[in-house]
Order: sequence, then structure tokens, then C-alpha cells
Amino acid sequence: MKMHIRLSLAATIVPFCLVLGTGAFAQPEMSFVEMGLTGGAINEVSIVPDSFQDSASTTHLDNAVAALEKGDKAATTQELKAGIAGLEAEAQQKPTSFKDKLLSQASKLKALLPLIPTGALGNGALAKAVSLAKLASGGNKLEGILAAGSLLGKGSQLTSGLSGIGSALSALGGGTQSTGQSLISTALGTVGKLDQGGLVAKAAEPAAKTQLTSVLNFVKGAL
Repeated sequence: MKMHIRLSLAATIVPFCLVLGTGAFAQPEMSFVEMGLTGGAINEVSIVPDSFQDSASTTHLDNAVAALEKGDKAATTQELKAGIAGLEAEAQQKPTSFKDKLLSQASKLKALLPLIPTGALGNGALAKAVSLAKLASGGNKLEGILAAGSLLGKGSQLTSGLSGIGSALSALGGGTQSTGQSLISTALGTVGKLDQGGLVAKAAEPAAKTQLTSVLNFVKGAL
């Protein structure tokens, strides 16, 4: 009899769980929400991944360049202001030795705002200023990862950071780009091993730290 009661209870609970599961998977979009119980009530806490926060300012800056190329002065101003605000917030929230350089680039971008309505700001001038700002932002993020301690398992983050810096350097061109890309290529070959685990990752970490430091020193000099 006891066995019969347990089976009946399970038969009741399982379909109910399946119904709940079906409803959950029916959602068309992923929601970054953490559910917690406090005194029997469900609380929702929004979670914004660092990657989204980190890319917000540079995305706005890229949008500003694109808008100016289209001749949309209002959108250029709006996106540039948003990008500047993002850079300033980044400098305060995740400060590194790049803080002053990040704020300096933000100030230089602010100086361009009055030129937009008059049409005095050229596409090339804005693109270069944005590239320098992105270079400072990339250096700040990369140094933040380096300063956090062990690099083991952080190969993908470092690869993304180095690629962002490389992209910013590409817009600057000349000898600066050539030298910087060489340092970045060397570092990329090493940081990729940090996600392999075991002795391979441990052996690569000291070299990765040295190479990343070289990249950061170069970026500071370029700024």
C-alpha cells in the first residue's frame, strides 16, 4: 500500500513539473534574471553580464562615427554623449593605471561636441578620436583582467581584449599600428593556451603576463 501511495504522488507531481517546464521553455527570449526566495516571496534581481557593460561605451562611439558618415548630426551628438558617459563611468567603476588616460580621451571627445551641429567636425577626425578612446578603454579592461590575479582559464577574455585593442590600432595606421599588431600577435599566441588547462596553461601564464604587460606599455605610449 505504501508503494502504491508513493507512485501515485510521483505520478501527480511529474506531469505538473512538465507543465511548468513547458511554460518556461516557451519563452522566446533569454532573460538575465536571478530568482530568489525571501520569506516565501520571489524576488527578481536583474543581472547584466560584464561583457555587455564593457562594450556599451565603445558601441555608442562606433555608432557616432557611423551616424556622422550618414550626415545625421543629431544621432552623432546623442551617441557621442552616451559613449563619453560610458567611458567616464568605466574609469570610475573599474579604475586602473589607465584611468587618467581614459578620462583624458573622454574630455577630448567632449571638445568635439560643439563642432557637430556646425558641420565643422570631419569623419576622419572623429574616427581617429574614437579609436584613441577605444584604445584607452581596451587598455583599461585588459589591465583589469591582468591585475585580478591568475590568468588561468581567462584566455577567451584576454583574446577579446587584445582583439579590441588591435582593432583600435588599425584605425591609427602607420608605424604605431605595425608595432602594436606585432606585440598583440605574439600575446594572442600565448593567451590561447591559458584555456587548455593542466601543465600547458600553467607554463603559458608567466609568458602571457610578460607579453600582456608589453602590450599595455605600448598602448600607454601610443596614447
